[in-house]
Amino acid sequence: MTSQPIVFLIDVDNTLLDNDYIQEDIKRHLEREFGKGCRDRYWTIQEDLFVRLGYRDYLGALQLYRDEHPNQVEFLSMASFFVDYPFCDRVFPGAFAVLERFQRWGRTVILSDGDVVFQPRKVERSGIAAAVDGHVLIYIHKEQSLDDVSRRYPASHYVLVDDKLRILTAVKEAWGDRVTTVFPRQGQFAREHVVARYPAADLSVEHIGELADLELSAFNVGRSLTAC
Repeated sequence: MTSQPIVFLIDVDNTLLDNDYIQEDIKRHLEREFGKGCRDRYWTIQEDLFVRLGYRDYLGALQLYRDEHPNQVEFLSMASFFVDYPFCDRVFPGAFAVLERFQRWGRTVILSDGDVVFQPRKVERSGIAAAVDGHVLIYIHKEQSLDDVSRRYPASHYVLVDDKLRILTAVKEAWGDRVTTVFPRQGQFAREHVVARYPAADLSVEHIGELADLELSAFNVGRSLTAC
């Protein structure tokens, strides 16, 4: 692909999409349909997988729970709950306006990590994939796949928007001045005790929608664009 002056890389969970709400929705549905014991056991399995894999594998947790309860055939209805979930209702206010504004300035790409089924489904059904013309990258660990990102979307400068300072820090260490890191302080990873472990991002906002009101100069990309 031809190199671009600037490419915007945008995370999904708790950046464009209210993933904390989705998690609480899953817990409420499990408790309502199958009881608190099922809810707690499923969530323990899911959290164990998260620690081991580094991403949420909701469908993998379903299979492991089923292995433990092979005769609970009613539990199979959870597959439909996940696949048909109304992700479009969980997009943060102003998120689509941000994507539209970014696309006026440069290529805009979704950069996420997750499993091979649920995460792509989430990006598609939320309308996020269509909003960026299908430019979606989903890795197991995106911070470990930066060479592939830059190969697919070469650019003089990148702007990375992510709710995890851990990710922003890792990418900043790898790309240095080639990237502007943007931190929307949303969701569970924006809590003070988590944030305190990492250096500040280049730019922080309280809500993703605030980025739609900024000018391109706020992202410190002028030098890169001038060089091109």
